[in-house]
Amino acid sequence: MSDQSDQKSFFGHPRGLATLFFTEMWERFSYYGMRALLILFMTASVARGGLGFSVAKAGAIYGLYTAMVYLLSLPGGWVADRITGQRRAVLYGGILIACGQFCLVAPGLTTFYAGLVLLVLGTGLLKPNVSTIVGQIYKPGDQRRDAGFSIFYMGINVGALIAPLACGWVGERISWRLGFGLAGVGMTAGLIQYVLGGKHLGAAGLSPARPADVEQERRQKRQAAAVSIAAVAAVAVVGLLAAKGVIALTPRLISDALGIVLVLLSAGMFAWLILGRGWSAVERKRSGAILVLFLASAVFWSAFEQAGSSLNLFAERSTNRNLLGFEFPASWFQFLQPAFIILLAPLFAWLWVALRRREPSSPAKFSLGLLFAGLGFVVLLPAAYAAGRGAMVAPGWLMGVYFLHTVGELCLSPVGLSAMTKLAPARVAGLMMGVWFVSLGVGNYLAGKMASLYESLALPTLFGALAAFAIGAAIVLALLVKPTVRLMSGVK
Repeated sequence: MSDQSDQKSFFGHPRGLATLFFTEMWERFSYYGMRALLILFMTASVARGGLGFSVAKAGAIYGLYTAMVYLLSLPGGWVADRITGQRRAVLYGGILIACGQFCLVAPGLTTFYAGLVLLVLGTGLLKPNVSTIVGQIYKPGDQRRDAGFSIFYMGINVGALIAPLACGWVGERISWRLGFGLAGVGMTAGLIQYVLGGKHLGAAGLSPARPADVEQERRQKRQAAAVSIAAVAAVAVVGLLAAKGVIALTPRLISDALGIVLVLLSAGMFAWLILGRGWSAVERKRSGAILVLFLASAVFWSAFEQAGSSLNLFAERSTNRNLLGFEFPASWFQFLQPAFIILLAPLFAWLWVALRRREPSSPAKFSLGLLFAGLGFVVLLPAAYAAGRGAMVAPGWLMGVYFLHTVGELCLSPVGLSAMTKLAPARVAGLMMGVWFVSLGVGNYLAGKMASLYESLALPTLFGALAAFAIGAAIVLALLVKPTVRLMSGVK
């Protein structure tokens, strides 16, 4: 690393941390700005500048998009490790994201779907690799590393906080497409400062990893090329069949196919980890514990990620948004969760330390996270009954939901990241972090599927089912806490 990367000019940390902080901040501004508008834009009438999709179709597309964002982090990390290096992967990813947002500005369904594809590909490249560079700007043994990641995490929440306010206002009050354009401008700003600030990153992330075994590297590249060719061929065949009218390629069909892929991918991964050869007894047990946490994580995110879909629709259609004579955009509710994160994260960090020996185990914290996710929908049930009768409910109902969901997130999300690093077999530690992202992908997919039922089910039924799903999972996990802790084989 160059000496420049070690200058203490950003809160006592290497100057490169500022470059990465603002890159991630603007990327999250782009993502959460677009996410706050996406389902509202798809379900808005054509007369209002929207696409006029049914909620069922929009929910399927929303779930497909948010799931793929996380799933493509797996190949995105591999491409950076083996081909481009993290620095170029972040740059290419940011360019794809900006292009994707600007595609959404252009009229037409073709550009809309092309924009979503570019956004998914770009986020898959940028998201996992920018975090990797953060770790690389510190020398081995540097005690500032954990604090640096905490500062970096604040960049995520700052971007998520301001995006719905800015993009939501422009999108809902001026033009949906200009709202997406503003998100693209944010990503462009992040790219500019990333390129200009690259000199502060030293050699971090410049070169791909080189295995000691050259033949192994060549074999991996051949395998990757074969998989890529097979994937492109499969897409081409499906596209040709759709063009010829042999199959009806619809968003619902693609979404259903993704569900099958997620099930097969998850089952195959854990079958290999638990039943495959070459693992020790302790590693198999810990993989069993990871499976329990994986399932709990998927259930949690299926409830939590209603924020951008069904709860966003509830804010638009059933919530009184008048404040002192001013009607604020429905998407502004999306800023509540990052605001609560910023306020509550220090409290939870203090709480876990203060409890010391009485601190709950990771499975117990997961159970609490699921419980709070379910309670959020329990709180919303009276408002759902009132909305079902045509009433416009007070905004405090949604504020209560988002507060409880944020408490649940703080019980589960950072704990899950920490647990993955401790439970994963050392030789597949990076892969297991990818498995954690797959659980988020599964949760987002299920969230979209549930949101697609917004108009076909009564609101109390939909929200009641979400509450029962999360609380039921919390109870099951609470009963499994002790067996899961035993499977963790000493990991605290």
